[in-house]
Amino acid sequence: MSKLGNIGARLYRGEVGYDFIGKRKIWYGLSILITITAIVGLAVRGLNMGIEFSGGAVFTTPKTSVSASQAQHQAESAAGGHQATVQKLGGGSGGPLRIQISGLDTKQALPVQEELAKDLNVQVKDVNTQLVGPSWGEEIANKAWLGLGIFMVLVVLYLAIAFEWRMALAALVALIHDLTITVGVYALVGFEVTPGTVIGLLTILGYSLYDTVVVFDSLKEASKDITKQTRFTYSEIANRSINSTLVRSINTTVVALLPVAGLLFVGGGVLGAGMLNDISLALFVGLAAGAYSSIFIATPLVAELKSREPQMKALTKRVQAKRAAAAAKEADQEGPRADAEDADAEDADGAAVVGPRQQPASRNRGRGRPSGKRR
Repeated sequence: MSKLGNIGARLYRGEVGYDFIGKRKIWYGLSILITITAIVGLAVRGLNMGIEFSGGAVFTTPKTSVSASQAQHQAESAAGGHQATVQKLGGGSGGPLRIQISGLDTKQALPVQEELAKDLNVQVKDVNTQLVGPSWGEEIANKAWLGLGIFMVLVVLYLAIAFEWRMALAALVALIHDLTITVGVYALVGFEVTPGTVIGLLTILGYSLYDTVVVFDSLKEASKDITKQTRFTYSEIANRSINSTLVRSINTTVVALLPVAGLLFVGGGVLGAGMLNDISLALFVGLAAGAYSSIFIATPLVAELKSREPQMKALTKRVQAKRAAAAAKEADQEGPRADAEDADAEDADGAAVVGPRQQPASRNRGRGRPSGKRR
């Protein structure tokens, strides 16, 4: 068995473990710090909305030797200062360009098309133009918010029925936590928000929920008839549930992150496939945040909410009383045992010192006494 498999087996059996629940305030503080950073980045920099949401025009040029940076400068100059995003299509230095400029309407698109054709030294008819109205982008955004709201409601209802309302609340907090961090990273990095980004955000919610449900299912099974025993408190059982599923959560997250990392860093970074960045960044950040929240946020929050119940408080008192009684009994047993060991040690020391001294004295007394026959 591999070392990781051996550790996983020991974690599952409860032989080793880490106190996730006991250190929950540390995880809460770290999550609050990350969330505040994401919110500040979102408030200061804002989201770089694509033309699908803000409206604008997309120009596709034929093959040209102009670089993407030069084309971006020329496009922004032709558009009168509107922000432009340029992507090189295909490999090599002579590929076509995809230039998207936000905020352009139909009247502004034609002069920009002519100016771009002149600057890039191509025919005007060879520059393909597509216009996207802001109303269409607004419709997409509204449908995305609607889908997100429906998803959240269904998640809460399912978890409340399958488990309990405390787990549903904790899962909802974890999902909001993951969304906030992912959107904040988008604002800080400056990646463009497209419909692919929305698809990525909705996808990571499913991954995050999966990890959370795995831990919750283990916790539900382990806490069945918990009030009938006095060995563990609810927080301790929750901690054992996290540890027993820890290796599984790590393995599934790493396996899911590897192809997404290849899509983001190799496809988007090395190969320059910028359109892949929209969905891959959301998946990469969301998967990592989802694995973190299921272990460090959702389950500790459930344990904290559950420990406030009167039944769980009474259970905690019984467990502590039993452990105190066991400790006192062990201490009482250790007392006589220690006294007996001290007495044995003293007897051994006395025999070692007195014994040898008495033997010569007895021999001398035997030799000095006159016998009756000699008299």
